Amino acid sequence: MLLVLLAIILAMGGVMLLNKAYAPLYGLDLAGGTTVTLQPITPNGSAPTDESLDLAVNIIRNRVNGSGISDAEVVKSGDNIVISVPGVGQEEVVKLVGTTAELRFRQVMAIAPGAPQPPGQLPTQAPTPAPSGTGKQDKTPKPTGSEAPKPNGSKVPDSATTAAPNPSGSPAGRALSSALTNPSPGATPAASDKPAKAADPSAKPGESTAPTAKPGDSAVPSAPPAAPEDPTEGVDTTGIDPAVLKQFEALDCSKNKGEGAQDAPTKQYVACSDDGSAKYVLDKAAVTGTAIDTASAGVDPSTGEWLVQLSFKGQGPQQWSAVTTTAFNSAPPRNQVAMVLDGVVISAPTIQEPITGGRAQISGSFTDATATALADQLKFGALPLKFEIGSNEEVSSTLGADQLRGGLIAGAIGLLLVLIYSMLYYRGLGIVAVLSLVVATALTYETVVLLGTFAGFRLSLPHIIGLIVSIGITADSFIVYFERIRDEMKEGRRSLRTAVEVAWTRARRTILIADAVMFIAALVLYFLAVGGVAGFAFAMGLTTLIDIVVVFMFTKPFVALLAKRKFFARGHKLSGLDAERMSESVVNPKTVPQEA
Repeated sequence: MLLVLLAIILAMGGVMLLNKAYAPLYGLDLAGGTTVTLQPITPNGSAPTDESLDLAVNIIRNRVNGSGISDAEVVKSGDNIVISVPGVGQEEVVKLVGTTAELRFRQVMAIAPGAPQPPGQLPTQAPTPAPSGTGKQDKTPKPTGSEAPKPNGSKVPDSATTAAPNPSGSPAGRALSSALTNPSPGATPAASDKPAKAADPSAKPGESTAPTAKPGDSAVPSAPPAAPEDPTEGVDTTGIDPAVLKQFEALDCSKNKGEGAQDAPTKQYVACSDDGSAKYVLDKAAVTGTAIDTASAGVDPSTGEWLVQLSFKGQGPQQWSAVTTTAFNSAPPRNQVAMVLDGVVISAPTIQEPITGGRAQISGSFTDATATALADQLKFGALPLKFEIGSNEEVSSTLGADQLRGGLIAGAIGLLLVLIYSMLYYRGLGIVAVLSLVVATALTYETVVLLGTFAGFRLSLPHIIGLIVSIGITADSFIVYFERIRDEMKEGRRSLRTAVEVAWTRARRTILIADAVMFIAALVLYFLAVGGVAGFAFAMGLTTLIDIVVVFMFTKPFVALLAKRKFFARGHKLSGLDAERMSESVVNPKTVPQEA
């Protein structure tokens, strides 16, 4: 057991070294962070209901503290919600808690450049996704006016974008869905044979008879054509609400992308791409975020790229099948389905065939962090209220540093007193107590560091209090065992080796019952409390489990090892098991056997 425990400690230390994690992460009260106050906005200006505020608090708490142990606090303060998050900047917190995270799938009706084109330059091609025989996100720069072929033929697009120019629908963004395009071996010719019908009115990509300059054309016009003032020129406006069309004409994504807007799912909608390079007219929402069953981040085994996997519930699979079928049977750009998150288009992939089964994947230039963040936002749902930022403050760590120093001093004093008592009262057996506490401290430190590395755990003052209290829990366990050994020795019928084993059998049950009671109390407190109290309960539960490991894998085996030593077996005066000490409550001290 001792070797197994040593291997565990070394393995945990090795993981710390590999991840260069040498110290725990600290919470808001120790390391500082950000405090944001959100003020709710209701349509009629009335006070929000307690039910809607409670729901918003739960959703925001899940977002900022999805693992439950990162020491983020979300509380109500009157009609406001106060969020305190350690270790991150203001922008990250505001982005995390202030968005609605409502995903809607809408068929694309029209596309145009997101900002007015500079005079004397051809208008940008209407953004369409890269021909998706590959189903992968194009990594080329995002579409701007400079990407359009210039009259002098100086800009020649690559072969991958000849049939359909590649300002992407995402555009070059985070999430072009390879699952939505679902490529097959024959998909590439099919995609390349479709000319993009939403192209610039002065040049139709893919048609060699276009009267204006095309890639590779050496003819230079005497004067460059001026950019059209009407962004809807050449756009199929069939089925588009005239009021929405006016919004589309007036929208300038370079000034306002509409992030955080709450779009009505039953109406057509005008939106910008997430980078502002394209603007869209989108049909009514075909699938809403409430139809999403699960959302998770993962890695595509074939490409190694990060992606977000979605599955639908209820009517979601049927709705998803219907919108992909409609898009497949439509001409570009209406053969695209846009994913609108918080009022902006994060992806608008081309649908190459109807998709059934109720599953989808959002893939592209994701990282582990961005894929996980998007999956968490979708998974934890939309806020029932719209909020504005009332205040946004950075919390200093100066006061926390003083509190941390005080907590560590208090812990060191408590540990020192336990060690002094153990050595004075148990003498030689006190060595076991000291080493047990050292092992427990090492395991606790490594566990806290690794939890911070892999689970976002942050050490706060309530955690430190729980860890200090745990010193008593560990000490209580070996005291129970030591006293049971003495009781067996005082009976005068057992040798030390026998007493160690018999005492362990009887003490083990007492130790397990005591730790079980402590762990159940910590568990109940953790799930019923929030904030600092939950942090204290987490630390108590963690150290209780570590205490069981230490007692079973170190204290008992080490005592059994010492029992074979003459110093303890013969009852040396400093061993703590000498005849004089054992005879204190025994009528006939000569009956205490000592080993040769």
